[in-house]
Amino acid sequence: MKKILIIGANGFTGRQIVNDLSACKQYKLTGCSLHPDILPNNAEDYRFIETDIRNEADVSHLFKEAQPDVVINCSALSVPDYCETHHEEAYLTNVTAVGQLADLCEEYKSRFIHLSTDFVFDGKIDEKSGQLYTEKSLPAPVNYYGFTKWKGEEKVAEICSNYAIARVEIVYGKALPGQHGNIVQLVMNRLNAGQEIRVVSDQWRTPTYVGDVSAGVQHLENAANGIFHICGDECLTIAEIAFQVADYMKLDCSLVHPATTEEMQEATPRPRFSGMSIAKARTILGYQPRKLKDILMEWKH
Repeated sequence: MKKILIIGANGFTGRQIVNDLSACKQYKLTGCSLHPDILPNNAEDYRFIETDIRNEADVSHLFKEAQPDVVINCSALSVPDYCETHHEEAYLTNVTAVGQLADLCEEYKSRFIHLSTDFVFDGKIDEKSGQLYTEKSLPAPVNYYGFTKWKGEEKVAEICSNYAIARVEIVYGKALPGQHGNIVQLVMNRLNAGQEIRVVSDQWRTPTYVGDVSAGVQHLENAANGIFHICGDECLTIAEIAFQVADYMKLDCSLVHPATTEEMQEATPRPRFSGMSIAKARTILGYQPRKLKDILMEWKH
């Protein structure tokens, strides 16, 4: 039975992976997060160990207990505004701790699947050309969060002999109790409550359903080493995402107010365009993500 360790198991993506892998009888799962397990999983072969991955002794104990064949790291300090004003904490979580995990993966001969982000890019590819970032595109982050995630990727590639880096982007789905929301859930909640919402109209992303991230990560279990873009296959502005939610869920689209990046006056710079190509994942992994409208139609029914 393959032993899998999921780091960040209480998080939005981590819990989806835990739940999906729990349905597969060939895995023995260990989950960990910084805080106690708020979402108990009753699967027979799942256990939870509260762990601070920034603490070397804690992580050493975690690996000794789990003896993992595969480690999936979904954990990160991922709020750009917070990272911009808390550099030391962001670097410790997104770079130093990742390096410690990579070292332990080498020691235990574990495959390391590490989740990263589209924010490693600067967004200066011209969106009008339709060109998307590939795995060969050079990172050039415009904020500190993106910088730390890029440096975390470098740690994994430098240290690990058996690894995959999965870059994900604007992950959405139904949040469970106690979890942070996401753009689709936020828009839905606000419109259902009859509240107005302001959304940026000139930043392009490739939104990714959380179930597709989980499926993509499972494909990476036995894939070649390297970086893979595990995201959606349609490039939309944040405003277009909000309008699709309103349209397919039959909510009041007049409550959605598009605004430019300048009008939003965001405290932290973000890439204007960070659409990522999934050609590599399609070809090598057989990865097939679903479109936002299809997921919304499923939710509706």
